[in-house]
Amino acid sequence: MEWTDDGIILGLRRYGEGHAVAELMTADHGRHLGLVYGGGSRKKTPLLQPGNSVRAVWRARLDEQLGNYTLEITQSRTDRMMMAARASFGLQTIAALLRLLPERDPHADLFVMCEYILDRIDEPEAASLIARFELLLLSELGFGLDLSSCAATGVTSDLIYVSPKSGQAVCRSAGGGVAGAPLAAAVFSS
Repeated sequence: MEWTDDGIILGLRRYGEGHAVAELMTADHGRHLGLVYGGGSRKKTPLLQPGNSVRAVWRARLDEQLGNYTLEITQSRTDRMMMAARASFGLQTIAALLRLLPERDPHADLFVMCEYILDRIDEPEAASLIARFELLLLSELGFGLDLSSCAATGVTSDLIYVSPKSGQAVCRSAGGGVAGAPLAAAVFSS
């Protein structure tokens, strides 16, 4: 069994003396783990940092096995992660959210959005992009929210609540005394 795919390193953990188990979010194979021989060495550790994009070749005898990765860095973002604390926090938030997905379940839209966010992770707009990422993740998991118009009145302005029952937005006037969870204004900016 062998496949080649683009991926983003979400995390690494040491395995044995000089090896590492890499967790990647791949375009066509979802969140996937694999052993990187020599991944814990002084030579490879600086390259295999969370947030970096890679071209991954995964090999195993059977599909159910852990398998081995051969990784080639296609884009390094380590410098951006070190320059701003919010960048590292944003990456860890995205990685934690992606760990909610079942392993090896493909989610191409999440991969594309993750790449887009990581290219802008040190910019001020990253927070609103992560909020949109969370909405996409909820949709991929089957809990999509409809934030386009008010569930009660149909208006498209002054939407400040989310109905826990329907998952739809609710405007300030219809929310009245029984309000759901407040919405972040950044979610609606296009």
